[in-house]
Amino acid sequence: MSLNSSTLLNEENSQGLKRNTECLESPELQTPSSFQDNPLQQLQLASQEVLEKAKKSGRSKCPRCSSSRMFYCYTCFVPVETVPTKEIPVVKLPLKIDIIKHPNETDGKSTAVHAKLLAPDDVTIYKYPCIPEYEEKRHEIALIFPGPNSISVKDIAFHLQKYAKKGVCDSDDDCSREPFLKQAKIEPEEEKNLNECISSNRSEGTRLKKIIFIDSTWNQTNKIITDERLQGLLQIELKTRKTCFWRHQKGKPDTYLSTIEAIYYFLVDYHQEILKENYKGQYDNLLFFFSFMYTLIKNAKCCAGKE
Repeated sequence: MSLNSSTLLNEENSQGLKRNTECLESPELQTPSSFQDNPLQQLQLASQEVLEKAKKSGRSKCPRCSSSRMFYCYTCFVPVETVPTKEIPVVKLPLKIDIIKHPNETDGKSTAVHAKLLAPDDVTIYKYPCIPEYEEKRHEIALIFPGPNSISVKDIAFHLQKYAKKGVCDSDDDCSREPFLKQAKIEPEEEKNLNECISSNRSEGTRLKKIIFIDSTWNQTNKIITDERLQGLLQIELKTRKTCFWRHQKGKPDTYLSTIEAIYYFLVDYHQEILKENYKGQYDNLLFFFSFMYTLIKNAKCCAGKE
């Protein structure tokens, strides 16, 4: 599930990390052995040298609102002046993503902005209650949420097909009639071509085109998930991944993911289970900022003796 998240140097922890700057620059902390338990180290990422340089130079101005930020502005969704846009990877996604952010979710603690920064053409962030109406296209939209009726990624096509079929029956008074193939005698070759056509149309008609993620703490989720505009949408649960998020909520399973983790892992599963293609790191750069922050914060904690 995609909920409460954090940027690396938000206002509440910037001073603590500042005190650890010299420790982080220590050569022994930069050796590969120090990252042997980093679960993100196998990602195929673009060079993070630009982030290393920005870390050393400190906070910088947002080119739009002039606020002081580290790496990027979480209100304008753009990199700061010390992080040239051309050095930030761009990820192309196979479908559109809507992120619904709870109004009380602190901007500086959300990894949702990572998705907007790295896949700007395919990601839209809405602040609740200002969200779209999804009713007319619910047969091509799904919501990531671990509810009692949630399904796995591999079952998406089957369930969307039922949604599409229901939509057809709603506009057809004769849905109970016998299938076309039983109404007339058709030659074998014609039947084969017709079946291929039906299969093609069914596949096109039940293709997932948009996925919705909720960005909030778990305690804030109920207000959004019960909104009438989200009722009736197919719900999908990610059950097999464990979070690496450094601000994981106490008392919650480690399978409750941060927003950017949920987006990334969903897309990896979607690529393999639905698109039926080998995954070769196509979406790894969605964790470009997240993996850098994970390593930096882990090193800071080690230096402080907390791990």
